Amino acid sequence: MILQNLEGRRLILASQSPRRLELVRGLGLDPEVRVRPIDESWPAELAGPGVAEFVTRRKAEAFLPELEAEDVVITGDTVVLLPVEGGYRVLEKPGDRAEAVAMLLELQGRTHVVASGVAVTTRAEGIRCEVDVCEVTFSAFDARTAEHYVDTCAPFDKAGAYGVQDFMGLAHAVRLNGSFYTVMGLPTHRLYGLLGGVGRDLA
Repeated sequence: MILQNLEGRRLILASQSPRRLELVRGLGLDPEVRVRPIDESWPAELAGPGVAEFVTRRKAEAFLPELEAEDVVITGDTVVLLPVEGGYRVLEKPGDRAEAVAMLLELQGRTHVVASGVAVTTRAEGIRCEVDVCEVTFSAFDARTAEHYVDTCAPFDKAGAYGVQDFMGLAHAVRLNGSFYTVMGLPTHRLYGLLGGVGRDLA
């Protein structure tokens, strides 16, 4: 294990996302997957990257009462932000086919922002959270393309109704200004840094 400070610790990934599990395993780690139901709403005054941080922290807080001394919990959240006058509008996970198609048509031919929060939580050090952002530019596409994508890829578990790693990203994400993995749902470089710091302040 490269992160030797994690030896002997139980690593918990608080996410049902197969994409996040794949990325954590890509760092050479084998976490236990465990989730807790939480309210993922946020205060009305939040409308930018702070939304991802707020929900990421809330997910971590759900684990604090039960953490054992050697537990390390990873939580994360991703939001798609559509620039509007005066700030951003948050695009959440679509509720149905029509909403998913409508979201995609709002994103086509434009640049939007993806913000992904990640937190590492231990009993001794509490919640340590960071947020990473990436600008994504989509080429233009028509309603038929959006409908085909929704019908074949069912992106109902994805903020903004798309996955950068599947057809929509492969065919229409023409420019990324930031980390691909942030758009995929987990800023792995920030997670690696947070995990590397576990226990350091207590040494």
